[in-house]
Amino acid sequence: MQNDPIGLMDSGVGGLTVLKEVQRLLPTENTVFLGDQARLPYGPRSVAEVTMFTKQIAQFLRQQAGIKALVIACNTATAAALTTMQQTLPIPVIGVIAPGAQAAVQTTRNHRIGVIATAGTVKSDQYRRDILAAAPNSQIFSVACPEMVTLAEQNDLTTTHAQSVVAANLASLMDKKIDTLVMGCTHFPLLRSAIQHAVGSQVTLVDPGLATAEQTAAILKTHGLLNPATTRGTAQFFTTGETAHFDTLASQWLDQQPMPAKHVSIAQLTTPMEVN
Repeated sequence: MQNDPIGLMDSGVGGLTVLKEVQRLLPTENTVFLGDQARLPYGPRSVAEVTMFTKQIAQFLRQQAGIKALVIACNTATAAALTTMQQTLPIPVIGVIAPGAQAAVQTTRNHRIGVIATAGTVKSDQYRRDILAAAPNSQIFSVACPEMVTLAEQNDLTTTHAQSVVAANLASLMDKKIDTLVMGCTHFPLLRSAIQHAVGSQVTLVDPGLATAEQTAAILKTHGLLNPATTRGTAQFFTTGETAHFDTLASQWLDQQPMPAKHVSIAQLTTPMEVN
């Protein structure tokens, strides 16, 4: 199983920010990524629906690529489905919320932490619970920013329009005296420049992607699943959306030139498959 790929999934392209960190930290690992752009956004959906989507994608990645671990590179899906997937899959399953919360606790100085995320992640209250479990004296201020997901998916990252949307979404945090802001949606690191401009240089931004990659490496090592290869790993890409759009964004955001994505229909995800 050491040569088998790590599977990563997201509701769209935002999870590429996590993949980017995995590729940096674990360059010899093979990876396979699926972005469920046809069913984006996950944020407004119910826990049951997001969990069903996550199960379908995990089944597809296991059947298609024989993945040795699954990274749920989506905060909404992590909040909804991580526990269920860890209980049902015979492979390690890693989410992005716990690593991000831990990174925030390690970063903050005044224990006033902001969290920006989708409506589903904010409603789950998982970031607040995880942060308080590690640092009970913390104050957490959470804001749902669904419009920022749309900006990232449209690759509208640095325009005047993007800056105004980000500033409006973060306006309620301006009087909270936070010194740390968790980008609690994997799309948001793509908007880092606009976010930093909106909150000011005195606020440190936390990208859970790096912490998730570090946790993935630690878990693979514990299970004896690290790839012993000395050459750069391969990377496969799937999307339920338009492949041309996905390829454009992936080529701009990833450090290494990605292979073209393959299209996966919703029917392929919803048709029961046999998985070893």
